[in-house]
Amino acid sequence: MTRQILVVEDHEDNRRILRDLLTSVGYEIVEAVTGTEGVSMAQIHRPDLILMDIQLPEIDGYEATRRIKADPALRPIPIIAVTSFALSGDEEKARAAGCVAYVTKPFSPRQLLAKIRQHLVSADAKGVDREDAGANPHR
Repeated sequence: MTRQILVVEDHEDNRRILRDLLTSVGYEIVEAVTGTEGVSMAQIHRPDLILMDIQLPEIDGYEATRRIKADPALRPIPIIAVTSFALSGDEEKARAAGCVAYVTKPFSPRQLLAKIRQHLVSADAKGVDREDAGANPHR
């Protein structure tokens, strides 16, 4: 089964970079431009992993992550913050909101892919069966 990643990012250039990187190694990509759209797309698509920007229109990535994690059906989905925020305390805020990892832009493609693989394997090891949890069967 092809792994699906939701990319929540408001800048087209950044979405294109992530799209090119992730599709080149076989991931299926779903994209959202705002925090609100990210929450909605997570509910509709039930991705295997979410890459979440922090500075987003409507609601920020922290709030979008909190809303996703508040939904029991979505709670098991790992969320990685990918952001240009690099201030003291930002990583702690991302983790407190529910992110499993924090990557700053510009990122190393190799390191980002390693984090993605690590958290997909971790989710698998926890026995998360997305189909049983209501994952979208139309993929």
